[in-house]
Amino acid sequence: MKLYYPKSHYQPERMHVFPLLRPFIKGEKFTDEERIALYGVSERDFKFTDTIEDADLAVLTMAWNYYINTSQTKTAIEFVEACAKLGKKVLTVNSGDFGVKIPYYENLIVLRYGGYKSRFSKDEFALPPFINDPLIPFLQQENILERSYNSKPVIGFCGHANASKLKATKEILTTAFRNSKYYLGFSSHEPQQLISTTALRASVLRNLQKSPAIHSNFIVRKKYRAGVKTEKNVHKTTYEFYNNINESDYVVCVRGAGNFSIRFYETLALGRIPVLINTDCALPFDDALDWKKHVVWVEYEDRLKVAEKVIDFHRALSEKDFLNLQLSNRELWEERLTLKRFFTHFLKTLK
Repeated sequence: MKLYYPKSHYQPERMHVFPLLRPFIKGEKFTDEERIALYGVSERDFKFTDTIEDADLAVLTMAWNYYINTSQTKTAIEFVEACAKLGKKVLTVNSGDFGVKIPYYENLIVLRYGGYKSRFSKDEFALPPFINDPLIPFLQQENILERSYNSKPVIGFCGHANASKLKATKEILTTAFRNSKYYLGFSSHEPQQLISTTALRASVLRNLQKSPAIHSNFIVRKKYRAGVKTEKNVHKTTYEFYNNINESDYVVCVRGAGNFSIRFYETLALGRIPVLINTDCALPFDDALDWKKHVVWVEYEDRLKVAEKVIDFHRALSEKDFLNLQLSNRELWEERLTLKRFFTHFLKTLK
């Protein structure tokens, strides 16, 4: 499949560049070896053309959010409409925690990290956050650590949780204020569910800690990333985070500010089993993958039964099943959720 993107749209704000284009929009001295080392992608993996007429698919260079934030929405719309006249579909990304309202076009395909599955259009799909493989840099391992089956599973969590009613009220009021700005036409950020995510995490952890059939391995932070804002990847709290996942069988994964969890993908990358509290989440390839075979799936309304759900899931596994699931989850991340593999599979589905 040949891809075309308008180079004139590019601006050097890389966090807003369409994810697949980041490895390829580089200086002339940037080598393919460097591309493979940094992104796991080679120039041979994807084909680009400088002529839109020769393309099978067009890609908006920047995230739709960027066009809105820089008052260039007209530029994005004109490109989508021009592609429609040529019979070309356009791929765009709706980035950030909250996402923005994107007008519907029959030829526009939208990828996004968060959002609510029940609100997705037929041409809207979940995009995984692309993380670097944590094995070697954080755990000094080339392969996942295979954990043995024990009747009493270890449930891990390292992160921000808070049972304070005052903090929960502040979070909900902040969300309500942000939502009101959207409804009044002062913001393009899509409205969010009125819940306190830190209180939700705290209630889930509390339920698990009460169960005598579970061993809890929790590190609860008072702030997001323990308040660390610089040199995050070399800070000891980052190593504690990955070690916590590595030393657990299951890992609690609850949405953050946006309706998705990066921890969910980090857990899979380390061959562990996510305990997903489903807040109307969208997951990649959810029309083809049976995610409930890879995670402990807990509906939001069953969140106070999370311990029971984990125990039932765990007891249904044999020792061999448990080991195979660890290997399967790591393979799932490698083969479907890394940048190269995700787009290789996703572009095939568009054919």
